[in-house]
Parts: sequence; structure tokens; C-alpha cells
Amino acid sequence: MTWNPDRLPDQTGRTIVVTGATAGIGYFAAEQIAASGAEVVLASRSESKLRLAEASIRSQVPGASVRSVVIDLSSLRSVSRAADELSALPRLDAVLLNGGAMTGWRGAPTADGLPPILGTHVISNVRLLAGILPSLIATGEVERVASRIVHTSTGFVSQFRVDVDDVRATPRTAIAAYTKAKTVTEVFAFELDRRLRAAALPVASLVVRPGVGVDAKTPERTGIRDATTPYQRNPYTLWAQGKDTAAWAAVRALTDPAAQGGEYYSPAGRLRGLPVRVEPSARTHTPRAELAESVWDQLEELAGVRLELPIRR
Repeated sequence: MTWNPDRLPDQTGRTIVVTGATAGIGYFAAEQIAASGAEVVLASRSESKLRLAEASIRSQVPGASVRSVVIDLSSLRSVSRAADELSALPRLDAVLLNGGAMTGWRGAPTADGLPPILGTHVISNVRLLAGILPSLIATGEVERVASRIVHTSTGFVSQFRVDVDDVRATPRTAIAAYTKAKTVTEVFAFELDRRLRAAALPVASLVVRPGVGVDAKTPERTGIRDATTPYQRNPYTLWAQGKDTAAWAAVRALTDPAAQGGEYYSPAGRLRGLPVRVEPSARTHTPRAELAESVWDQLEELAGVRLELPIRR
């Protein structure tokens, strides 16, 4: 289909959660989804930034339905509290797993002793999903439309090969640590979709990569992207896009009625462009069965949960 990001499918009545929603791609994904009629739940660790993001969305989208949940992805206790709060909502149609630390890959561990990038980009998401999956299933069953889990990855996964046999082992460089976390994310996301299908559950797991979004091409929003917020230079600015358009792949995966579990969405131009379905890396989409099972088991152990998938007949 021809996708028009300025004319999204009507999302009225749906409730969609976005983590990392107070800045960058997460914020603009939330703003765009709110404009399509959905109730958007902003999830981030700073209550003050959440208030700013709420105010910004309401100024851009009059009448927007938006609320917030505090979640610190570096604390599994905080993640569990947020999951409880989200599970108490009347419905839960989709979640965009967008948040995570971008620095300090060899710095102080998370509150649970995990490597920072692995802990915030991967393990926290497993813990969150364990808490909200029953709500996603329940909404999918009532609406007779699959709820959606959208995982955020990066093009580095297809460019650089990293070993994920030992999930917790931290690579020596920041880019390798980030690439490993996202490789693990993809393996988990596609394995989750296989298991959801096998259990005949009305939930779909999809993966997106945003391309490259840079501050220099991002529209201003008060308190989100303006003179008061840090400006990040990027050597790819000439070939990149704003963070508003970098959000398109995630927004399509969340809202396109034709999107299916196990699919992968990316900008058409890789770094920028309209979101299109692309072929995922075979290394993460169809890894050997024992690797996918091992990654799954390690993630459950590190997150301290079991992702129970009830079988529906």
C-alpha cells in the first residue's frame, strides 16, 4: 500500500504506550499517534519531562488524549510498578519499546547490576512485557484485532555481526554494545512472535529501525527540541532526516491495519524516507532454534520473570 504519514488510519478508541516518549523519536511517535485519535500513554523516567511532553502534544494536537506513566528502565522495580499501572488501564492495544540509555556502556551498572545498555534496551523490556502481556492479550481478544508490540532496532544489526550466545557479556566498544543489545532485541522479538503464533494469541511482535534522525532537521517543540534542550551534532546530517520523520517506521508498525507479526519496517532510503516493509536479517529472524531458545531463557533469567503464553484453542 502507499503509506501517507500525514493521513494515518483512524486510531480512535485505541490505547498505545510509548516508552522514551519525552524526547526525540519517541516524542514524535507519540505526537503523531495522538493526532490519529489514539489515547497515548507517555512513559519515561522524569515526571517533569513527562509534563512538558504532555503539554507539547496538547499544543500541537488540540483535544489530544494523553496521559503519563513514570518508568525508569534502569530499575526493574520501577518497570514492574509501571507495568502494574499500565495493566490497570481499561485496554491496551499496543506498545512501542523505544526507550533506553545511549551512553555509559561500561559505566555504572543499573540498579539491578546489569550492563547499562543491555539493561535499559533489552532486559527492562522483557520485564515490562511480562507485566503487560495479559492486558495486550485481553484487548486483542475483545477487539478481535491483534494487539501490537513494536521493538526498536538499528541498521547496525545488519552491518555488524556480534556474538549473542552469552547475552550478558559486554563488548569493548559503545557501538558494539549497542549493536549487540539490538541484535538480542531482534532475536527476542521474532522468537516472541513465533511463540505468540504457536499459542494462537491475538498479539503481534514487530521490529522497526528509524534510520538516522538528527536535531538539525527536527522541528522545534517547547521543552522537547528548542534552545533550552541539548543539541547533538551528527556527521550524517546531510543525508539524514528529522526525528519527526524518523518516527514514521514505528508509527506505521503501530497503526497500519495490514502490518503483521514478524514484519520489519524501515525508511525506504535506509537512512531516511517513507517507511516500508523490508526483509529482516536471517541471523535474527530465523536463527538456529537452540540460539533463539537460549537467548529467551537468558533474558527471562536476567529480567527475573517468565513470559507465560497461555495457549488459546
